[in-house]
Amino acid sequence: MERVRFDTEDGLTLEGELRRPEVAARGSAVLCHPHPRQGGSKDHPLLWAIRNDLAARGLAVLAFNFRGVMGSEGSYGGGTIELMDARAAISRVRSDTAGPTVVAGWSFGAHVALREAIEDDRVGTLALIGFPLSDSSLVLPDLPTREALRAFDRPVLLLSGEADPFCPVPDLKGLARRLGNATVQVIPDTDHFFWRHEREAARAIGEFAERTLFDQPP
Repeated sequence: MERVRFDTEDGLTLEGELRRPEVAARGSAVLCHPHPRQGGSKDHPLLWAIRNDLAARGLAVLAFNFRGVMGSEGSYGGGTIELMDARAAISRVRSDTAGPTVVAGWSFGAHVALREAIEDDRVGTLALIGFPLSDSSLVLPDLPTREALRAFDRPVLLLSGEADPFCPVPDLKGLARRLGNATVQVIPDTDHFFWRHEREAARAIGEFAERTLFDQPP
């Protein structure tokens, strides 16, 4: 694991960890963590599992902390200016890794990842985990317009735990219908945190990346 630091376009330095595959990388991945004000950071078993799975599939994986989290400079930006953080992370991982890029975001990170991907054509495929759809205490920017969501035709995986109170399955299926190319996958017997189901969730994301980035079976 390589510790890295990289800069955003507004002059902040963020911290991250780059996990390289044991063979030559054939693509890259960026992981966006949950809400900074609710304990979210790059250091969570689910994100570790995703890192390991994607690296085993030949991707260089960058997990990073949003601004104001742990060793990353700056302060919480309401989910708006964090788009610059995701954009800088994509630039960093692609700076020395050829091939396509998958961005995976969990909860708050999923919200950021979707809005960034719509504006950033470097994102080849998108995995959104526990997308926040029902927590009224979580103030986030508005989603893109229906027109923008429908026009986004790159592959999107919408992954949820069966008992996730923040990402109810009917609401998630509604979001899928608004996107141009979305797949819903629900993992039974778990919730928003995927406790004891981390590897299962990671495998679902890895298999999706295999299919959509490289057009081949997992």
